[in-house]
Amino acid sequence: MAKGWHITKGDGQVTVSRQLPARFDVAATTQLEGGNSVRLATQIRQDLWRALQNLRGFSPVVQITTVEGGVHVEAGGQLLGKVAPNIEVRIASVLENPDNRRRWLKCAGYQRFKGSV
Repeated sequence: MAKGWHITKGDGQVTVSRQLPARFDVAATTQLEGGNSVRLATQIRQDLWRALQNLRGFSPVVQITTVEGGVHVEAGGQLLGKVAPNIEVRIASVLENPDNRRRWLKCAGYQRFKGSV
């Protein structure tokens, strides 16, 4: 993890943020099958930053919560100033991109089929 990022853990939840306390001024959510929560949050944060780095005053926040059947992802972040139009749609497009999702799960060590058949 790059310097200056905070990883907060507790009660089946991991949050990666630049500032503490983490704050969601804008956000979108999705569900994933599973994997290492810190790795998932880190990968999602990186892709979110790449997609929104030109948004002035944006600081990404990603929260992973373990739920039955996988993990719940809330991604977005803090904004200084006005909320840009369609920002939540842009965040959701990062979260729902099939290539991103496959890469995140692979990086997080998720294996759909464990063992051999």
